[in-house]
Amino acid sequence: MAITPAQVFAALLSDQEKSKRCRTERCLVKSPTPSSSPFPAGEREVQVSASAEVSAPPNRARLCVLVSSRKEAAAAAKSSVNRRLDYIVQSVRAHGVREDSVTVTKDFRRVENAFQMEAEVCIIFSDFGKMENLCNLLVEKLDSSVVVGLPQFFHTTEAVETIRRQACLRAVANCRRKAFEVCRLLGQTLGKPLLVREEETKESEGLTTEAPSSDNMRSLTIQQQISNASVTVCSKVFVTFELKSKDNLKRNN
Repeated sequence: MAITPAQVFAALLSDQEKSKRCRTERCLVKSPTPSSSPFPAGEREVQVSASAEVSAPPNRARLCVLVSSRKEAAAAAKSSVNRRLDYIVQSVRAHGVREDSVTVTKDFRRVENAFQMEAEVCIIFSDFGKMENLCNLLVEKLDSSVVVGLPQFFHTTEAVETIRRQACLRAVANCRRKAFEVCRLLGQTLGKPLLVREEETKESEGLTTEAPSSDNMRSLTIQQQISNASVTVCSKVFVTFELKSKDNLKRNN
C-alpha cells in the first residue's frame, strides 16, 4: 500500500507581528455582545408627565337675615325686633340647622329723637335645599323690616384640600396609563415608580375670570351662583417608572 506524504505549511512571525496579533485577540474577547434592549444598561426607565383637572361645587352657603326697627321708645324698638328674631331662629331650627351654625348679633343705638334696634342672623348651610326653603318662608311670612340677603357660597378648607388631592392622584393615574401604553408599544414591561413630582398646580373659581357685580349677582339664579363659586384645580405631574428586565420577570415567574 502506497503512503501519500503529508504536507505541513508554517510561517514564522516577527516579534512586532506577534504583539499586534495578541492585541487583536484580546479586544475580540473583551468586546460585549450587543444587547437586544433599546435602553442602555442602568437606564431602564421611562419618564412621562400628565395633567388632570377636577372641579367641584361649593359645599357651604352663608345666609344673613337683617331685622331692624326704629321707635320713639326704646322698649318698643327692642320688642319689635325680638319678636321677629325669635320667629327667625325657630324657623332655622325647624329646618334642622345646628345651633353652632347660627350666629346672632344685636346693635342698639339712638338715632336723632328715636331708638333704633338691629339684629343680624347669619346661618351656615350644608344643605342648599333647606336654605332655599327657609328663604322663601321668611320672605312670605315677614314684612319689609326683615331683609333676607343673597346667599354666599364657598368651600371649606377641607373641601379644597380634597379637590387638590383628587387632581394630583388623577394626574398620577394618567401618567401610569401613558407609561403603560409606551411600554406596550416598545415591547417592554412597566415596573414600579421611582420618582413622583407635582410640577404645577392651578386653581380657578367660577366659570369666567370676570368678577360679578352686585347687580349681576341679584339677577343670577341659585344654580348660576353655585357655578360661579365652583373651584377647579389642575395638577401636572412628572413620574419616572422603572422597566422590568427579563431576568426579573424570569425570577418572578
